[in-house]
Amino acid sequence: MTRIILLLVFSLSLSIINAQDITQNIKGSVIDNSSKETIPFATITIIGTDPIIGATSDMEGNFILNNVPIGRYDLQISYLGYEPIIMPEVMVTSAKEVVLSIALTESAFALNEVVLKPKLVKAKPLNEMASVSTRMLSVEEANRYAGGFDDPARLASSFPGVASSVGNNAIVIRGNAPKYLQWKIEGVEVSNPNHFADLGSFGGGGLTALSSNLLANSDFFTGAFPAEYNNALSGVFDIRMRKGNSSELEHSFEIGAIGIDFASEGPISKKNNASYLINYRYSTLGLVSSLLPDDADGTNYQDLSFKLTLPTKKHGIFSVWGIGLIDKSGSKPETETDKQIYYQDIEKQDVKQYMGAVGINHRLVFENSAYLNSTLSISANGIDLKTDRLDDTSQLQPENEINNKNYNITFKSFINKKFNSTHTNKTGIMVRGLGYDLNLKENQGEPENGLNSLVDEDGFSSLVSAFSSSSISLKKWQLNIGLNSQLFTLNNSFALEPRLGLNYQLNDNNEISLGYGLHSRMEPLNIYLANTVNSRSNQANRNLDFSKAHHFVMAYDWNINEKLHLKIEPYFQYLFNIPVIKNSTESLINLQNDWFINDIYANNGKGKNYGLDLTLEQYINNGFYYLLSGSMFNSEYKTDTNIWYNTRFNKNYLLNTLVGKEFRIGKKRQSLLGINLKLSLQGGDRYSKIDPIASFMEQDVVYNETTPFTEQSKTSIISHFTINYEWYKKKSTQQLSLKILNATNYKDFQGHRYNINTNKVEEFREALMIPNISYKISF
Repeated sequence: MTRIILLLVFSLSLSIINAQDITQNIKGSVIDNSSKETIPFATITIIGTDPIIGATSDMEGNFILNNVPIGRYDLQISYLGYEPIIMPEVMVTSAKEVVLSIALTESAFALNEVVLKPKLVKAKPLNEMASVSTRMLSVEEANRYAGGFDDPARLASSFPGVASSVGNNAIVIRGNAPKYLQWKIEGVEVSNPNHFADLGSFGGGGLTALSSNLLANSDFFTGAFPAEYNNALSGVFDIRMRKGNSSELEHSFEIGAIGIDFASEGPISKKNNASYLINYRYSTLGLVSSLLPDDADGTNYQDLSFKLTLPTKKHGIFSVWGIGLIDKSGSKPETETDKQIYYQDIEKQDVKQYMGAVGINHRLVFENSAYLNSTLSISANGIDLKTDRLDDTSQLQPENEINNKNYNITFKSFINKKFNSTHTNKTGIMVRGLGYDLNLKENQGEPENGLNSLVDEDGFSSLVSAFSSSSISLKKWQLNIGLNSQLFTLNNSFALEPRLGLNYQLNDNNEISLGYGLHSRMEPLNIYLANTVNSRSNQANRNLDFSKAHHFVMAYDWNINEKLHLKIEPYFQYLFNIPVIKNSTESLINLQNDWFINDIYANNGKGKNYGLDLTLEQYINNGFYYLLSGSMFNSEYKTDTNIWYNTRFNKNYLLNTLVGKEFRIGKKRQSLLGINLKLSLQGGDRYSKIDPIASFMEQDVVYNETTPFTEQSKTSIISHFTINYEWYKKKSTQQLSLKILNATNYKDFQGHRYNINTNKVEEFREALMIPNISYKISF
C-alpha cells in the first residue's frame, strides 16, 4: 500500500509540472427519439461556459464542439418544436473525442401554449415506452461508482429493490430469484453473459463479460416492462454497445491485479463513417490469489467483444456485433487429513465454460417518420463440470457431471412509426430457436452403481413472440399501452400479456406514474427434460406452463432542484403458475443453483412480492455526488398446502449509500482525483431449520422443509471503495486506480456444511475481498 501511495504522489507531481492547456472535441448527432430521423439546426451549448461554447447540427444532424477544455460539463440541446434536454456529467478527457448520440422528443404542445423547461435525461430511461421501474445505466457511473467494478450487474445493486452479494453478481430484484432476470444485447435475448455463469446462482456469475469500454448507456428494468419485452419475470438488462469513433483512431490499455484489458476503435472508412470497436480482456487472478477462497486455485477467464458500424447512403445502417468468453476453474482435494473438514475439502472439481454471441443488425429509416429495425443473431453457451470425491480409501469416486451445450438462433424485427407528435407505435416479432444437448448425472447414494442420468437429451425447440406497443402524449399525460404474446413450441405453452403505463406531469418538477404488466418466463430447459422419478411418463415435466406474474407499480418523481431528484415507488407482484412438488413446500420460486433435479412438478404454486423503493440522488455538483437508495419489502410463496411461507430471497430490507467527490488539482486544475465509497446494508439470507437427526443419518445437511425459510442470517454490512487519479497530456490520458470490493472483508453467508469429523452441521461463511490496483493509458 505504501508503494501505491508513493506512486500516486509521484504521478501527481509530474502532472503539476507538465500542466498545460489541454482541450478535446465533443461531437455527435441529434435525432428524433421516435422516428430516428436526423434533426438539422439543433442547438447544442455547454452550460456555464464563458464565452459560451456551442454549435448547431448540420443538415445530417451532426455537430462538433471544437477545443473544449478538459473537465466535466452539462450540455443543453434544443430545437424548435421539441422538448429541450440537459445531458449532464459529460466527461471530457484528453485522449478520446467525446461521441454522443442525442435523441429529442417532439413536443405535443402548440408553441404558444407553454414554455418548455429542459429535462434532465439522466432521470429518464432510453426506452420512451417505459413508464415505471426503469433506470438508465450510465457507463460513466459503472467506472466511477464504488462497488461497480465496471460491471452492469454490480452497478445495478446500488439501485433500490436490488440485492446482491460480494462473491457473485447475481441480483435479487424485489424478492425474485435471479433466474427470472433476462439479459439482452443489442435488442435480442442472449445466454447469461457472465464469467462462471450459473455456478453460484442461476442468472449470475463472477463478473460480466461486457467491458465498460464497449458499452453505451443502457436501460435496466425492475418491473412492469413495456410490451416489447417477453420471457422475463423479475427484470431486464437491455444492454447496448456503442459505435466506434468514425474519424479518429483511439486505443486504451489497462493492466492490473486481476488482469489486462485492451480496447481499440476507429474508422474503417471515413468516406461513409464506418467504424470498428473491439475489446479483449484476460485474467488469471494470480496476483490476488491469497485473498480468494481456497477452492479458487487455477481460476482464469478471458473475453472478447466487438462492434462494426457500417452505414450506407441508401440502404440504412448495418452493424455487426459479438461477444465471447472462456472460463476455467476448479479445486483439488486436501491431502492432509486434518484439513479434511467438509465434503468440499475432499472433492476434486474441474469446470470449463464458454459463451458466445454474434449478430447483424440493420436499421432503415424511411421518409415518412418510420424505421425498420431487424437483427439476426446466433449464440451458444456450454458448461463442462466434473466432480469427484475421495472415498474411505482415499480414492476418487465420481460425484456428479454436467455436460451442457446450448445454441440459439434469433431473429427479431420491428417497425416503429411516428404518426404525429402525440402517437408513436412499435410493432414486431421475435423467433428464437433453442438448440440443446444436455447431460446431467449425479451419484444418488450408490457409488458402486455409478452416476445416475437425470437428463440426457438433445433436440431443438423455439420461443416465438409478437408485440405491439403505442405511446400517446396528451398534454400533461403520457399513455403507454401494448400487448405481448409468446409461444413455447416444446409443449405449446402460450401467453397473452397486456401492458399499461401512465405518466401525469403535475408541474415542471413533479410527476406521478402507474404501471401494470402481465409477464411470463420459461424455466431452465433441464427442468422440462428431466428423467422424472416415480412418474408414468419418463419426462413428466415436459408440459409445464410458463411461470407468470402480474406487476402493479406506482411512482412519484420530484425534481427538488436541477441536481437533486427523489423517487418513491410502491409495488405489488402476484406470481402464479409456479412449478411446485405436490403435497410439499418445494417450489421452483426458490431455485438458486441446483442442477440435479428430477422431481415431478405442477403449475400450482403462487407467490407475492410487495414493498416500497426509495431513491434520493444528487447528480454531480461541484464535484460532489451521492445516491441513497432504500427498500422495505416482503416476499412470500405457497404451494398446494395453501400456507404462505418466506421465499429464499426475502431479505425484507435494503439500504445503499454511495458518495463521491472529484477534485480538480494541478497547476491549471487539469488533473482529477476521485474518491468514491459505497456502504450496503441488507437483511440476512433466509434458510430453513436444520434437522440434526436426519443430517446425522444422511451424513449431510438436511433441512426441515415442513416450515421453510423461517430462519435468517444476521444483517450484512458491506463496504466498497474506489480511488481514481487521472492526469492528462495532449494526446493521452493516464489513470491509476484502486478499486476494492468488500473493503472490510465481510464474510458472506454461504449456507451450511456438514462437518465430517464432528458429524455436525455448521454455518459456513467466506470472505471475498478483491483489491484491483490498475494502471490505464488511453491514447
